[in-house]
Amino acid sequence: MPTNKPTSAGGWQYITAVAGGLAHEIKNPLSTINLNLQLLEEEWADPQTPKERRTCRKLQILQKEVQRLTQTLEDFLRFTRAEKLQLQPTDVNDLAAEIAEFIEPELARAKIELLEQYSQDLPKCMTDPRLLKQAILNVILNAQQAMPEGGEFILRTSLAGGAVNIEVIDTGGGIPQGVQDKVFDVFFSTKEKGSGLGLPMTKRIVEQQGGTVTFHSEPGRGTDFVIRIPACNPEPGGGQE
Repeated sequence: MPTNKPTSAGGWQYITAVAGGLAHEIKNPLSTINLNLQLLEEEWADPQTPKERRTCRKLQILQKEVQRLTQTLEDFLRFTRAEKLQLQPTDVNDLAAEIAEFIEPELARAKIELLEQYSQDLPKCMTDPRLLKQAILNVILNAQQAMPEGGEFILRTSLAGGAVNIEVIDTGGGIPQGVQDKVFDVFFSTKEKGSGLGLPMTKRIVEQQGGTVTFHSEPGRGTDFVIRIPACNPEPGGGQE
């Protein structure tokens, strides 16, 4: 009979290994299909009749779908890949500032105002900065997609309860109450072109580094994601900000 017991570490490793191998097997023929679609598009580069133009449009649609599937497979392979952590003392404010500098031009193009609010004198955290940056960027991408008409985005750091908080706050439409318990489920997405892997990947990366990720969302008002990473040398009493 089926049970609800959690999968053991060894069982999870086996599942991810099989899934990763299957993804690689799918990726190879997808690459072949994409290449042949490109060749066909070149042959039909100058359509003359309505039928030929319809054929060209169909080829373009097929190419876009193949590219979307390929990107989903790439995301899935990154999700299943067991990366060894390269932990080091990390200044979260410096990391957040680097991320803000990287994303600001894209947010500006999307008519999203970026506000940075960093608490001073934060203790360092023992993290893998490359993976933590990826986890934060996944949340930021989710926030950006929640504001298609523009809005306000806040990147904030603080210290509370012996942990450093990294908050990603948006003024988008919020997450519907009925799906809030599914946002960290693999392949779940409310977006038409979402892979459903960004937030589960963030959760896994953060938990691997001893942290947690939570959120509060109000439909119509926005969402506040909080990534908490244990501080190396927390202040006595927790340093509540």
